[in-house]
Amino acid sequence: METEAVADLIRAGIPGAEVRVSGDDGGHFEAIIVSETFEGMPPIKRERLVMETVRDQVASGELHALSVKARTPAQQAAIGE
Repeated sequence: METEAVADLIRAGIPGAEVRVSGDDGGHFEAIIVSETFEGMPPIKRERLVMETVRDQVASGELHALSVKARTPAQQAAIGE
């Protein structure tokens, strides 16, 4: 898979999210997702929400691993990335 394809899947599942995906081997990726949707959600629920957006690709083996950093806009601003 391409990084942009992974990002597009996440954006489709979490409308309005800012999504950055990196990875260079076509199967293992890291995603940083910033969305107001995550407000009030514990980290595990955030990760589950993101993973649901790529469930079919994981199940088919097309996507082997996805590391998720799911942040609210305020958390992202505090980090300064």
